Amino acid sequence: MALAQPRFAAAALLVAFLPPLAPPAPAKTPAQPRAVSARGALDAEENNNISVFKRVSPSVVHITTLAVQRDFFSLRTSEQPSGTGTGFVWDDSGHIVTNFHVIQGGDRATVTLNDQSSYPARLVGAFPDRDIAVLRIEAPRDKLPAIAVGSSRDLQVGQKVYAIGNPFGLDQTLTTGIVSALNREIESVTRRTIKGAIQTDAAINPGNSGGPLLDSAGRLIGVNTAIYSPSGASAGIGFAIPVDEVNRIVPRLIRDGRFIRPALGVTAGPDNIAKALGAPKGVLLVNVASGSPAAAAGLQPFGRDRNGRIVQGDVITAVDGQAVADLDDMLSVLETRQIGEKVTLTVWRAGQTRKVAATLGSSD
Repeated sequence: MALAQPRFAAAALLVAFLPPLAPPAPAKTPAQPRAVSARGALDAEENNNISVFKRVSPSVVHITTLAVQRDFFSLRTSEQPSGTGTGFVWDDSGHIVTNFHVIQGGDRATVTLNDQSSYPARLVGAFPDRDIAVLRIEAPRDKLPAIAVGSSRDLQVGQKVYAIGNPFGLDQTLTTGIVSALNREIESVTRRTIKGAIQTDAAINPGNSGGPLLDSAGRLIGVNTAIYSPSGASAGIGFAIPVDEVNRIVPRLIRDGRFIRPALGVTAGPDNIAKALGAPKGVLLVNVASGSPAAAAGLQPFGRDRNGRIVQGDVITAVDGQAVADLDDMLSVLETRQIGEKVTLTVWRAGQTRKVAATLGSSD
């Protein structure tokens, strides 16, 4: 009995120093969400944004290109993604319009429609000088709503525009902005100048290339083709090829499989020669092909006589009254004409200016 006493006392001391038991916690009140405030009707601008996207997005497609690569050691071939971009349905025959640089370097392309169905595409034709290409897919006509085509001739700085595309490979997105400037010049993949480009502040990012630029009525007014940014992301300056140019080129690509430029059959000398000879700005001729439209019109190139002295030739300074400062200018004008069409050339030779009629031939 004496041995049990210390153990009992120690137990009593331990109990004395234990904290009292906490009372049971009251039941928590369930968390309640905040009441939702009434939003009210969308304003006219928001409704138009929604309407344009709903109407046009079924005409916008996602383009993925693949390149065939061969393993150096095994010689096995594989397909690797080489790029992505945007395009749009031109007609219910399956023609898809996009930028040439979207498909450049690819061996195969796949077009994904708005309903996420995908189809292999074949190249119908391309015009790299204007960064335009046409693909074709075999898809049901009811899946191919053609985009409405507008005009770029009457655009005004400040009017609202929309861009629909697949930036960074994301599914269709809508951005809005305005026409920031008109008649800009950008460089194509062939280093030819694309004149009359539309500048916009609508966000255009990698992957938007080849997508449509729309007016507030949802009509195509341009094809988004470039962004001006050191980082490669949208910096508020984007460019689009005007739709009037697209509408002139695409039907020819569909018909001929390529763009056949009307031609005069001349070779131009570099600009510094004209300046050295005291000739005006224009297309200084250094060769006129035999049997060409230029030869039939009596045009003559610059050359040298037997004694090495320069023989004065012709400089084309205007086509149908439109001044041409160099060969690029003249080619841009001729691209708006048709083979077999007659044009009036303003020609300078040895200080004298005259007008000459010529019938355009083919550049082939």
